[in-house]
Amino acid sequence: MIGFGMSAIFSGWLKLSRRIFLIPYIAASGLVLFLFLNNNPIVSNEFWFHNWDWGLAASIIAGAFLIKNVLSQPYSRTEKGMSLYLDLVWFGLAYGIIDGLFLNVLPVVAVLNIFSDSNLSGNIPGQILIGFLALMASLIVTLFYHLGYPEFRNKSVILVLLGNTIITLTFIISGNPLSAVLTHTVMHMAAVFRGPETTIQLPPHYQ
Repeated sequence: MIGFGMSAIFSGWLKLSRRIFLIPYIAASGLVLFLFLNNNPIVSNEFWFHNWDWGLAASIIAGAFLIKNVLSQPYSRTEKGMSLYLDLVWFGLAYGIIDGLFLNVLPVVAVLNIFSDSNLSGNIPGQILIGFLALMASLIVTLFYHLGYPEFRNKSVILVLLGNTIITLTFIISGNPLSAVLTHTVMHMAAVFRGPETTIQLPPHYQ
């Protein structure tokens, strides 16, 4: 509901430009992430770098697929030089990292917390069940967040859910949360190169 509220208020109601929209979005979701992840019982340095090599491999494979999807969308890039670099930092890096943490990592960690003391994680069927529930949690958060944008209150939200399924699976399959963050960020940076005005990965759009 926090995700839905941010997109509904700052985009659906106030109709802030993308550059301005990211200020309250990053601030609010960053606060939520800090409160949730800081001192979380399962989040540690080891948690972030666990299976980093498998996470990197998963990111490369998923990232290639998502970049191909971005490049299939209409081209609209207009910025060059320093303006392009600033867009890469703001729309690509900052936006991508926050989205990856909020949509793909936080929900999975929440589910892992629920089952941290369960015997399910000790066997393959149990691990599959936990992974499935974690994926569903991520898709629920993704769905509500995107429904806050008027532009996604149609069948285009299905494409968003498919893309985020791939991103979240890089974390679930590899066991490395940074793989989801890296994949989401790479997708956003590809969208910046293709053009923020025509790529669905960089809402809000008002045309």
